[in-house]
Amino acid sequence: MSNVARPKIVECRRMPTEILKRLSDEGKIELVSWGGKDGQGQAPATREWVLENIEGAWGVIVMLSEKVDQEFLEAAGPSLRVVSTMSVGYDHIDLDACKKRGVKVGNTPHVLDDAVAELTLTLALMATRQIPSASRLVREGRWAESPWSPLSFCGPSIKGKTIGFLGFGNISQSLAHLLVPFKPSRIIYTTSKPKPFDITSSDFAPLADGSFPTDRIVISNQPEIGKLAEESDVIFVLASFNQHTKHIVDEAFLRRMKPTAYLVNSSRGPLVDTEALAKAISQGWIAGAGLDVLENEPNIPASHPLLQADCVDKVVILPHIGSATNETRFAMAELAARNILGGVGLLEGMVYEV
Repeated sequence: MSNVARPKIVECRRMPTEILKRLSDEGKIELVSWGGKDGQGQAPATREWVLENIEGAWGVIVMLSEKVDQEFLEAAGPSLRVVSTMSVGYDHIDLDACKKRGVKVGNTPHVLDDAVAELTLTLALMATRQIPSASRLVREGRWAESPWSPLSFCGPSIKGKTIGFLGFGNISQSLAHLLVPFKPSRIIYTTSKPKPFDITSSDFAPLADGSFPTDRIVISNQPEIGKLAEESDVIFVLASFNQHTKHIVDEAFLRRMKPTAYLVNSSRGPLVDTEALAKAISQGWIAGAGLDVLENEPNIPASHPLLQADCVDKVVILPHIGSATNETRFAMAELAARNILGGVGLLEGMVYEV
């Protein structure tokens, strides 16, 4: 009966929260944590370690790097009650397989909305203001070769432009509010799940007669993504990843964009066809891109097409750091821990269940 008294919880990465450690010290759970070669537990757990240590676990906390599939579930065995991922996305988890086994799945939405929105805006500003090429000039010690001139490193302002959103959920709406001081003329969006949105800023509000004053931002739905591609000056890709959204930004979409337009993706890499994007940038179909995510990440070698000479100065690429503020990561860790404890019955219910 010791298993009942002390549920086994496995952490596939050591998290910045003391909840589980405290319960372990109190003898309420058996906590198994990945330590890694350096003992810090920040590098991804090896697949071998995961499969070996999850046997008999009641709950497992995973990251985007851990694939929860049939092999994972069979290795854990019938004791497994809950899988908690420290992420909003859960495309690394086989939900159907979990459901068949009665395994609950938890994630960590909402707490990272503002952090990802801030990073997404940063990507847009870096791309449009030519930061990749300007920064490289300084880092390589070549500033003297290209002194200030009237049009050096010029890019478009967001002011007065049309901003397009592929997906208009919580992160997109947080970003829309951040865009207000930059005074875009119009925000258009498309979404697979029509619903009343929470845009409450007066900057988006119509006048009593239903018209919009010229000093405010017009916001409207544009369900035809081809039209959104054609009309937008900056497009933010902030949709969830599933079988219907893979490569939603493909060659056809990119060809319909303006040659002066920019694409920004901070949601999931497979939403954008990388090969088509590299072609679009190198051949001038679009002006550039800001990316926090890429297909096949983190396996992005120096030979990647977006890192070659005809693309590198037109693209900002970051290693999936959208939620990387101290406050956000602590909040995500806390939620992931509470989801696992709710799933095994040590707290009343899970905070977020997929």
